[in-house]
Amino acid sequence: MKRWLVRGAVVAAIALLPLPGAAQKAAPASCGASGIALQVLGSGGPELAGRASTSYLIWRDGKAAVIVDLGGGAALRFREAGAKLADVDLFLLSHLHVDHSADLPVLIKSDLFERRRQALPLFGPVAGGTFPATTAWVKLLTEEKAGAFAYLSDYLTPGILSGYSLKAADVALARGEIKEIFSAVGIKAAATTVMHSDIPALAWRVEIGGKRIVFSGDGDGRNGNLERLAENADVLIAHLAVPEGTHGGELDYHMPPSSIGRIAAVAKIRQLILGHRMTRTIAKEEETRTAIAREYKGPLSFADDLTCYSLK
Repeated sequence: MKRWLVRGAVVAAIALLPLPGAAQKAAPASCGASGIALQVLGSGGPELAGRASTSYLIWRDGKAAVIVDLGGGAALRFREAGAKLADVDLFLLSHLHVDHSADLPVLIKSDLFERRRQALPLFGPVAGGTFPATTAWVKLLTEEKAGAFAYLSDYLTPGILSGYSLKAADVALARGEIKEIFSAVGIKAAATTVMHSDIPALAWRVEIGGKRIVFSGDGDGRNGNLERLAENADVLIAHLAVPEGTHGGELDYHMPPSSIGRIAAVAKIRQLILGHRMTRTIAKEEETRTAIAREYKGPLSFADDLTCYSLK
């Protein structure tokens, strides 16, 4: 045990050293030093194309408050942003595709160097098709002895390595229902279902510091729920996974720019941010902007990794 402690101390010390090239990334705590801010941790999709996969972070007065999705590479961006897991109040998942969820075990392991103490609430979809419910998924990853990463159970058992528990819960909703799922520590989170082929998927609205931030998740935009969830939101983060003019089965998974523009206009949002940018939509920004502007006339941004949006 003593040898583990010495080795752990050395690892912790090494972890504090500046990494080569780190100065070229966003400076720690540069986003959300005061008030409410939204930071895009991962602006890409499942492709390995120079972007972390989908993930977002809400800051409150200089502290990381809410994580929404955590795809591959996003845990590294979380650290580069200067965020601390010990500060996070809430973790939300839109669905369990790996480009939205794969870095959860990475983030859990990283807490060895922080020692979070309070429980971390995590909410995600119910089971459906080939996908387990969120609670079952967490268990499959972290359960002692039987989990894929069974050793992480020590990190999620108070009093062993870390001292906190991951409080996972499944969000079951009726068709068309918008339901408040979480209300504590000055944060409210409401969810509704979106259609992502046959994959259980959620859109989320977070209310914090007087701001309403809506995350579309992946969806085809055709069941009418997203525009109701996003009504009068300060920000809508929608996913630009397919270009305008897409036909066929892809439209069962993602909404094209014209659908995003319609929803943004109907909901009367104040600002639109496009994330989940895939290679088939990169370099088509003007085409995308034109399609959206047919109905939505407000501010529009194309997200990149670590982009910070102040919502003061």
